[in-house]
Amino acid sequence: MTELSQIQFGQPVEPCVSHDKWALLDTLTCAARQFNLNHRTLTVLRALLTFYPDRKLSDVPGLAVVYPSNRTLSQRLNGMPESTLRRHLATLVRAGIVSRQDSANRKRFARFGGLAFGFDLSPLARLAPQIYEAAEEEYRKQQEIDSLRARIAATRQRLIEGATLMPHHPLMEDSRRILRRKVDAETLRDVLDSLENHLDNTRKIDVPTERMSARNSENERHIQTTDKSESVCTTAPVCEAEDIALDDVTLSCKEYRDFLPDAPRNWSDLLRVAYTLYPMMGIDRSTFEEAREKIGPNGVSVAILCMLEKIADIRKPGAYLRGLSKRADQGKLNLRAMIKAAGPRKLSADNFA
Repeated sequence: MTELSQIQFGQPVEPCVSHDKWALLDTLTCAARQFNLNHRTLTVLRALLTFYPDRKLSDVPGLAVVYPSNRTLSQRLNGMPESTLRRHLATLVRAGIVSRQDSANRKRFARFGGLAFGFDLSPLARLAPQIYEAAEEEYRKQQEIDSLRARIAATRQRLIEGATLMPHHPLMEDSRRILRRKVDAETLRDVLDSLENHLDNTRKIDVPTERMSARNSENERHIQTTDKSESVCTTAPVCEAEDIALDDVTLSCKEYRDFLPDAPRNWSDLLRVAYTLYPMMGIDRSTFEEAREKIGPNGVSVAILCMLEKIADIRKPGAYLRGLSKRADQGKLNLRAMIKAAGPRKLSADNFA
C-alpha cells in the first residue's frame, strides 16, 4: 500500500512539500464552517486518511492516492450506509479536499508500473495555507463571540443589581435566551447595545446635571409640604410648581407592588420602576422617552404608576401617555389630580345612600 499509493503517473517531478495529515485534519475541523463541511463529512475524510500509510501527506498530485472500496470504507465507518458515504465523498470532492482518479470502469485499484485509481489526498496538503488561515479567522471570531457573551452577562448583572431592569423584563429575557443559544457576533452586539443603552440612561438619571442646592450636602433643592419625603419634578418643565411628596405617590399607587414589592426609596428608584413597567403595559420606548422629555423623569414615573392603577380602563396605554405628553407640553397636565384619582376612594354618607 505504501509503495503503490505513492506511484506518480503522468505527472512531472516537482519538489514535494508534506504536512502532518492528522494536524491538517484537526485544523480543518476548526475551519469546517468555511469549507461547508460537517462532522460526518470530516469523519469520512478521517477514514480515508487511515488508508494512507504515512503520517506526512505529500502535496504532489498522484503521490497520495488511496483506493478502498465503498464497502471497505463503510466497514471502517462502523456500517455507514453506502448512499450516505457517497454523498459525503461527493462533498469532499466539491470542496476540493480530495480529488478522484477514476479508472475506465470507475473501480479503485493500483497496479505496478504507475497505475493507481482512487481518491487523491494531495489537494488537502495543497490547501494547508488556506486551512490554517481559515482556522485562525474562526478562532478570532470565536474569541469575539466569547467576549461579547461575557460583556452581556456582566451588563445584565449590573442592571439587575441596580434594579434598572428586572429579570422578567422582555429585554432581560431575550438576552438570557440568547446566551443559551449559538448565535453570531452581530446578534450579540445588537443585544449588548440595547443593554448598555439602558445602563447609560441610568447613569444620566443618577448624575445631576445642575447643582441647585442651598447646602453642599444636597444635590437638589426640593419643594416640600411635609417632612415625610422628597418632592417631585424639580427638573420637569410642567410640574415645577407641584409639590408632590414621594410618599403620596407610593401610598396612592399600589398596583406596581405586584411586580416590584420593594418600595422605592427615592425618585431614581421610582424611575427604575417606571422603566420596568412601561414595556409590560404595551408602551413603546419612543413614546416613553418622549414623555420623559416633556413631563420630566419624576413626572413620567408618577404618570406610569397612576396609569397602572387604571390600566383595565385604558384601551391604548401608548396613546394615553402621548396625550399626557401633549397636555404637559401645553402646561395643562395636573399630576396631583392623577394621584388623587389613583388613590382609594374615601367613604362618605353618599356611599351608603
